[in-house]
Amino acid sequence: MKQKLLDPAAIAAYHRDGIYFPLPVFDQEEAGRMLGRFEAIEAMHGGQLPARLNQKPHLLFPWLNELVRHPRILDAVEDVLGPDLLCWSSQFFAKNGGDPGYVSWHQDGTYWGLSSPEVLTAWLALTPSTVQSGCLRVVPGTQHRQVEHKDTFAEANLLSRGQEIAVEVRDSDAVDVLLAPGEMSLHHVLIYHGSAPNRADHRRVGLAIRYISARVQQTAGVRESATLVRGIDRYNHFEHELAPEADMHPDAVARHREIIDRQLRVLFSGAAKPGRLGAATGDAQ
Repeated sequence: MKQKLLDPAAIAAYHRDGIYFPLPVFDQEEAGRMLGRFEAIEAMHGGQLPARLNQKPHLLFPWLNELVRHPRILDAVEDVLGPDLLCWSSQFFAKNGGDPGYVSWHQDGTYWGLSSPEVLTAWLALTPSTVQSGCLRVVPGTQHRQVEHKDTFAEANLLSRGQEIAVEVRDSDAVDVLLAPGEMSLHHVLIYHGSAPNRADHRRVGLAIRYISARVQQTAGVRESATLVRGIDRYNHFEHELAPEADMHPDAVARHREIIDRQLRVLFSGAAKPGRLGAATGDAQ
């Protein structure tokens, strides 16, 4: 049975600010186990998760497919988006200590092609997310208006196109989203957000899970897919995705390849070049 995690004041704060945190989901011991499983995947791929495998990895690993369906995560998401929920995407953000990688100020909805702002990201910390380690930063209240973006394709930018907003952000307006391992934040699809490089002596690892209301459609002319994680899909705007049979099962890998090819047609629509994810199967590592 659904447990209400956000009281009316918390829901009002989310709608006012476009961000709500921290929300405890797991204890630090469980977060540590999940970190170990993620690092085992990295080790299988030479120490870094390949960019394409880091798009919707919940379609390749059963434990991640279970994670995006976790009741405590979905209870909080339902408090904001309602009872009928799809997982549209997931992605790890991992920055090693001293790594120059950063995320520029941007709005997620710019390149996603989704029809409405009934979209949020649940950002689950697997290690301490602090100012020093390059935590998520947001500008509260900026989710009410879409602004112009530009593609930079900067090498150290962790975003697929190096996209950034074409307006100035004052540092004094930004809020640091501080999370302990096992805690998560919820942020709106249009809030300005980014993160600085990791200047700590430990990794900063988090999993971003993108949830949408079943009412949302893809407007880019591509028939996309998503995972029904709660409630009923009365609209059938997205093909329903299958859970993986086992870690990197050949059937799951083949389905994932085709799904990501379709997703990339949306994400790189109008781009000058394909960026770190590649434009077609096998282009990016």
